[in-house]
Amino acid sequence: MASVLLLIVAYFIFKNLTPSLLLNRSISAPGIGGGYGVYDEGASLKMTSNVSSLSRSNPAPVPEVKDRLVITESTMSLLVKKVAETQKSIQKKAEEMGGYLVNVNTSNPEEAVAASGSITVRVPQTKLDEALNYFRSLSVKVVSENINGQDVTDQYIDIDARLANLNKTKAKFEEIMSKAEKIDEILQVQRELVNLQDQIDSLKGQQIYLEKSAQISKVTIYLSTDELALPYAPSEAWRPTVIFKKAVRSMVGSLRKIGNLIIWLVVYSVIWIPALIIYKLIQRRRNKKS
Repeated sequence: MASVLLLIVAYFIFKNLTPSLLLNRSISAPGIGGGYGVYDEGASLKMTSNVSSLSRSNPAPVPEVKDRLVITESTMSLLVKKVAETQKSIQKKAEEMGGYLVNVNTSNPEEAVAASGSITVRVPQTKLDEALNYFRSLSVKVVSENINGQDVTDQYIDIDARLANLNKTKAKFEEIMSKAEKIDEILQVQRELVNLQDQIDSLKGQQIYLEKSAQISKVTIYLSTDELALPYAPSEAWRPTVIFKKAVRSMVGSLRKIGNLIIWLVVYSVIWIPALIIYKLIQRRRNKKS
């Protein structure tokens, strides 16, 4: 009978102490990028890994991946006849291909010899070559062109591995949560679960961004009716046609300044003409007296 009573008492003691022991003992859980979090004596989970940012600076290369994620960005400098019309044609073509306009900028649109601007669009990666060929066809001359690709496959896979570690850590804390009974213990575990979920959501958001950026390419096109206004220095040192355009532009600017001066003089004539008349009258009176 004594043995049976001892067994019953030991059972109830073990049952009541199990949740506390599960929370109070040190639990090592894999954290982000292989780091470990320690939950000890009611303390908060402290991530010892120093890679809590969204991306690592040097993810390990993964050469055996077949379908790699590459973010492509293209820039073009085009000599065109009409900047505004070319911008509209580029925007329309991008939207027809399933892309969209990012931004557009135009300066001096009313001047045929000095109009310039830029337009940035995004087009599907699968239709990038078709889009670039169309944009070239809109120009009088392709002054410069550059295509830059950034391989983000390793970064994407690295984020995937970190997500797996975070999900394992989250599962362990959920298991502890199911066995916790004290309110303070439940609140502590809940805080850690919220923190882990925030990190998981952030990494998933970055993965989606990488996927979308690889699927749709960014194209920036600089447009101008004057080759010298484009962000590229032409190879020819002396060109009479360009010098003629610059001379015409300078003459137009000088005529504008003269016109502006005449307008100011006319507007302020209500002040300076009466003042001049008064000055002349005073001067005549002085001459008569002398």
